[in-house]
Amino acid sequence: QVQLQESGGGSVQSGGSLKLSCAASGDTRCVAWFRQAPGKEREGVAGMNAGGVTTYVASSVKGRFTISQDKARNMLYLQMNSLKSEDTAMYYCAADLWRTHCSGADYEYHYWGQGTQVTVSS
Repeated sequence: QVQLQESGGGSVQSGGSLKLSCAASGDTRCVAWFRQAPGKEREGVAGMNAGGVTTYVASSVKGRFTISQDKARNMLYLQMNSLKSEDTAMYYCAADLWRTHCSGADYEYHYWGQGTQVTVSS
């Protein structure tokens, strides 16, 4: 098992930037960021495999958000630039210990953090 803890959320004005962090208690295979806005379904934002290759990026954030990880420290990051009001959501990191293909489908991830709120004001 692995435990995940997000940090770095907050309030920012439209056009601003935030960097989310996720600390994992152990080694992982697939890691990903998801988000859920009020009244909406959870959606995949970006995913990365154990080799550090980005395997999934949602079209809504492509060119603005970047997923990265520090395997030595078991840390996952999401750099968010040019934030928009529609990016407002609770952001979650997720991990899987077995898969090699890391998608944006939430049912493929077995471990989840508690979430960190991102609010973008226009």
